[in-house]
Formats: sequence, C-alpha cells, structure tokens
Amino acid sequence: MTERAGTGTGPGAGTGAGGAAPEAGAVARHQGLSSAEVAQRIAAGEVNDVPVRSSRSTAEIVRANVFTRFNAIIGVLFLVILVVGPIQDGLFGFVIVANTAIGIFQELRAKRTLDSLAVIGEARPEVRRDGATTEISTSQIVLGDLIELGPGDKVVVDGEVEEADSLEIDESLLTGEADPVVKRAGDPVMSGSFVVAGGGAFTATKVGRQAYAAQLADEASRFTLVDSELRNGISQILKYVIWMMVPTTIGLIVSQFTVESHHPREAFRRTIGGIVPMVPEGLVLLTSVAFAIGVVRLGRKQCLVQELPAIEGLARVDVVCLDKTGTLTEGGMDVTDLRLLGGGDQAYAARALAALGGAEPHPNASLQAVIAAYPPGGAAGWRATGTLPFSSARKYSGAAFTEPDGTDSTWLLGAPDVLLPDGHAALGDIDRLNDEGLRVLLLARTGRPLDDPQVAASVEPLALVVLEQRLRPDAADTLRYFADQDVHAKVISGDNAVSVGAVAGKLGLPGAEDPVDARQLPPERDAMAVVLERGAVFGRVTPQQKRDMVGALQSRGHNVAMTGDGVNDVLALKDADIGVAMGSGSEATRAVAQIVLLDNSFATLPSVVAEGRRVIGNITRVATLFLTKTVFSVLLAVLVVCWQVPYPFLPRHLTLLSSLTIGVPAFFLALAPNKERARPHFVRRVMRYSTPAGILCGAAAFVAYLLARHHYTGAGALAAETSAATLTLFLMEVWVLAIVARPYTWWRVGLVLAMGVGFVIVLVTPWLQSFFALRLVGTEVPWSAVGIAAVGAVALEVSWAWVRRWDEATP
Repeated sequence: MTERAGTGTGPGAGTGAGGAAPEAGAVARHQGLSSAEVAQRIAAGEVNDVPVRSSRSTAEIVRANVFTRFNAIIGVLFLVILVVGPIQDGLFGFVIVANTAIGIFQELRAKRTLDSLAVIGEARPEVRRDGATTEISTSQIVLGDLIELGPGDKVVVDGEVEEADSLEIDESLLTGEADPVVKRAGDPVMSGSFVVAGGGAFTATKVGRQAYAAQLADEASRFTLVDSELRNGISQILKYVIWMMVPTTIGLIVSQFTVESHHPREAFRRTIGGIVPMVPEGLVLLTSVAFAIGVVRLGRKQCLVQELPAIEGLARVDVVCLDKTGTLTEGGMDVTDLRLLGGGDQAYAARALAALGGAEPHPNASLQAVIAAYPPGGAAGWRATGTLPFSSARKYSGAAFTEPDGTDSTWLLGAPDVLLPDGHAALGDIDRLNDEGLRVLLLARTGRPLDDPQVAASVEPLALVVLEQRLRPDAADTLRYFADQDVHAKVISGDNAVSVGAVAGKLGLPGAEDPVDARQLPPERDAMAVVLERGAVFGRVTPQQKRDMVGALQSRGHNVAMTGDGVNDVLALKDADIGVAMGSGSEATRAVAQIVLLDNSFATLPSVVAEGRRVIGNITRVATLFLTKTVFSVLLAVLVVCWQVPYPFLPRHLTLLSSLTIGVPAFFLALAPNKERARPHFVRRVMRYSTPAGILCGAAAFVAYLLARHHYTGAGALAAETSAATLTLFLMEVWVLAIVARPYTWWRVGLVLAMGVGFVIVLVTPWLQSFFALRLVGTEVPWSAVGIAAVGAVALEVSWAWVRRWDEATP
C-alpha cells in the first residue's frame, strides 16, 4: 500500500496542529448514490466532464506556428519574389514552410506524450455507490456523488461534508492561510484544497466547470511556452530586431530603387535580399522544437512535465531540497525491535500497538510496518472510543480505548524526542539507534483526553518501536551526480535529525555527519539562510519551516528545487522555483508540482537536469548563429545605403548560406548532448558573442564586395562581385559555426566539414552555379576574398577569446 499521508515521523502525515475531538464512534456510514441515480445524472449532463488539458490543442499549435509576425513578413516578401523574380530567389519561402511544418509536427508529438502521461498521473478519487467504494476518474464524478477522503487526498470538486473522522483540510491553495481547518458534518469543502489529517466523505455539490477544480487543473497541467528566461529573452531579442529592421528596411528600399532605377525587378530582388536575412525566423521554431523534444524524451522515462519551462528551471537549480522518506528511502519499513521501558509487559505493549493500528483508518508507511508486525487481531476486545490523527506539526498520533477489563486508556505513538522530556534516560538509547540510521517511535500512555492541547504532557512511556528503513538503490548515484554538477543537496525531513543524518551518510552525502535539528534554527530569514548554506541535513522540520527554508535559500540568490510526496511538502513545493512530486505521492503534491516522477524514481531527476541544460546550452549556441546573421544583415544594409551601391546579395545567395551555416547545423546542435550548467542573463550573453561576430562578418563581406566592384567591369560584373562577396561571407559564417560548435567531437567536426563540402559542390557543379547565380571569375579576386576571410577569422578568434574572458568574469 502506498503512503498517502506524507513523510513525517509516525503513523500518518499532514500539517495539522492541535487536538481534534474524537468522532470515530459517532460517524454514520452513508450509502452514496445508487446505480440508477448515477445513470439519471449522467443522462441529465450533471457530470464532472472537464477534459484533462495537459497541452495546447491542435488548433492552437497550428495557429501558434503559422500565424507569427515573422512568417507574415517573410510571406509578403515571398509573394513579391514570385511576381518579380526567378523561383530560386524565393527559396526562403519554402524554407519557412518546412520549418513551420517541423515545428507543428514536433509539438503535436509532444502533445501526444503529455496527454498520455497526464492520464497516467490523473487523480482517481474513491466514491461510494450502492454502499460500495469504487475508484473512478475525476471525469466520472456526478452531482451528488459521495466521495471519500483520506490524508493526502485532494478535494476534486466542491461539496459538503457528510462524514468526518478528525478531518482536517488545508485550504492554503485557495485562501493563502497555511493553518488547516477542522471540518465537521455540514461544513463546505472547496475543490483545490486537500486533506492533511483524518478522513471522511463529502457530497459533490458542484461539478464540471462550475467547480474551482476545473480552473485549478487547467492551470496546473497546462503545456506552456512562456514565463521562462529563455523564452522571454528570445522575445526581447525579437523586439530589438524589429526596431532595427524598420529604419534599415526603409533606407534599403530607397537606396536600391535609386541605384537600380532602370531595373525595378532587380531593385526588388536586392531589397528583399537585404531584408530577409535580418529575420531570425528559425530561432523561435528551434526553441519550441528543443523544448518539445525534451518533453518527449522525459516522457519516455515516465516523467510528466506539467509546465514546459520547468525543464529550463531545473537546469538553473543550484540547491535541491530532498525529503528523506519516499526520496532517499523507499516507502516501506520493517519493525526490527520492541524495547520496553521501565520493566513493562511486552505482551501488553504488543496489544496496544495492535489496537492503535486497527484504530487508524488511513495508516501510512510507519504504521503499516507496525500493523504488519502486530496485526489488529491481536487486540481482541479493545474498543476505540476516539482517535487523534498524526500531523507533521505534532509528530505523534493517538487513540482512546476501552480495554477488555473495562479500563479506559489513551495512547500516543510518535517521536520520542517530542513526547519525552529533556534529559530522560531513554533518550541516550534513542540517539544511539538514530546514529545507526534506524527510526524510533515511542509508545506511551497519557492521562489527558485526546482533545486536550497538552495531551502529550507528562506521558508514561511504555516501549520503543524500532523500525528499519529501506534505502533506494539509486539514491547514492543520484546524490553523487548532483555533487558532480555543483548542485547542493539538502535533506529536509520531519524525522529525527541524527537518524536522517545516518541515512544520508550511508548514501555518501557530504556534510551528513553534522545534522541540524530544525527546532534550533533561528527564525530570522537571514540567520536561517546562513545555517542552511552551511548544513546538508535537517531534521524535525515542520511543514511551515520547509516553506521558510525554501524562502531563506531563495533570498540568498539560490534557485531551489523541492522534492516531496506528502501533504506536508505542498507549501514548500509551491514556493520553490521548481516543485518535483512523486507519482505515488498525494494528489495535492502532484497538483502543485511542475514535474511529476510517475515511476517514483528519484534517479530520473538527473535526466531532467541534463535535459534542461541541453536545451538552454544549445539554444544559446544556435541563438548566437541566428543573431550573427541579423547583425551582419543590418550592418550591410547600413553600409549599402551609405555607399549607394547595389545590395551585394540576392535572396538565393543568403538562403544558401543560411541553410549551410545556420539552419541545418543549428538543428543538430540544438538537439546535441550538453552538460554545461545554465547561467542567467541569456540575452546579454548571446549579444556579447553575436554582435562582434556579426560586425566582423558584415565588414569582411562588404570589403570583398567593394574590392570586386573595383576589379570587375562589363556585363557580368555584378554576378562576379556578388560571388566574391558570397565566398567571403560563407567562409566567415562557417568559421563562426566552427567556434560555436566547440568543444569538438567527431560529429561536430564532421558537421562543419559537411557544410563546407556542400558549398564547394555548389561552386563546382554547373547547374547549381547557374541556379544560385554563383560564378567565381579569375583567380585574383576569389583568392583575395579568401584572404579577407582569413583575416576576419583571426579577428573572430581574438574577439571571441576576449568576450569569453569577459563573460566568465561577470555573473
């Protein structure tokens, strides 16, 4: 059975505080709707038929890829070329069509992956129909259904409580108030809240789009391409491009129609040849494709990315906060020993444990281990008269019984260091057990009623229950990966700090030998942050403290990821930069997390980090290529206007160069492995590299063009001039590609060489020469063009080295 109630120490989990009045004996069991009533409501359309929306619709994907600002610009220019020029000058239009088709295909592929994974991870509430409990999907709930609740369950539709057994519900996602609310019969419950303690059942009063859950689910599982530094940075770059395009385009149009006043068709072609390369048309597409393929890759590893920028976000993380239970350890535990305190009766202690196990309707891993060792059948004649569910704030649970001899007794089971006074003799033995990585619960009697806020004061300890936790086999390798990647792991748990430290130490976590008891943490954020940065293991952490710890780390400039599977993790998951939930965890954690590990494998996290780093690092590379082209295109337009000469290139020339030095290689580079740690200020970093590279490329091409204009005369002069300039520009661009492709691997070297071979094939193949209007005349100018490119390549290397040093010296 999966732990449904969180990850704290003791039987159950949650964030409740304070005692709750015993209600177990007074709860009347409702039968729920009959099959006939369910059919009647389905026929009336009173069904919770809100579709699972894990991604954009097909229509939205097509619209987002087709109807873009740059597609509109390119489309108009393409139509002009179809009228005035040969079809080869309109090749850029077909490239845009192909790119758009690729983008649509990849996003549709990602959509299918997300939709299928969302169905796997969808909440499946339990409803009572015809007196029997049945698990159904949320879309099958009908108005009036009786829905059962247990610790960790999310309230999926609005309703009214019918049964309450010490039911406490956290409504912080709706109200912002972190304290749980005790619910009794007749109280309303709102979808989007979740159970932190106790159990019960409620009747659905609002379903479908009337319920708040419809909005929450829509937002929690939406496939988004926004709210990330990468996407926002690209949008900012595109704004800069538009601002530069408007004046340079106007100047270029006036210039070309003045210079080519007797050849309007040639003026059109030259003008369009200058405008088209200013548009980084493939940059947005390639970013979307890289993200989409990342989703597909992670989907194959049973990782549901509920918000696409989470791939990027986790790559920027430098601190990952891990909950011990369910993350470093498996959910199951085994009772290894029952140690009596004060000469008690072992058989009596065993019966008390059996009774506590039988009284808890929603046992978690700790209590399941106790139940496995001491089945409820061993407490024959013990009658429960009240229960107190476990909460992470209390660190204990309890129950009141009438024993077979008529004696009334009240028992508590929970954290020894919370229930025992400081200096108690048993604490020494408990510390030694914790040092071995064992988990210890205290079984104690109390003379106070369960609803007394001081019920844990002056308890009579009877026995220590020693449990052994099962370590995840992949946890050590995952922690080692984070250490190698300079990501600091912080284990934050509600368990005893020494015990947590022992477990983390077995897994090789640096700093595990100095665990910190969170009860000793300073409340001030700055002081807390200092302790958090220094330590690695923190025990006895309350749910509110988890949230405060995340905030303290963020206040020191850290990007924080939080993992968890229980309701006591929800607040911290919501506040962290990236929330990662286990698929078997509570519905509430899955609802607020950006990433859900459906196979509950902590070892999947390195794959997510690696995928994010691949996306960010590679998009930074290819963005440099695209913006180098934009910069040199704007510079060439300005130089052409100033010198009042024909634009050096036809559209076909720049289509060829863009395909060989940007389009084709960028596609491969964007999907290549990349383990570089993501760094902030995407726009600034890209512009640092692309601006000098673009200036050098544009200047070299224009110098070669002016040299050719001075040398060539006659009817074929313009074609020869353009060919010489094209050769120089290609050599410069391919050198930029060679720099961007570093560090070299065999396939990167092969990619650069293949692009060079492609250009040579065009130059030596007669029909390709004619098609692309490229013909090198003589030897003096072509070799001069190569020489200019060589000087430009040296300048590129110098500028690149200088920018790299500057980049590494600044954050």
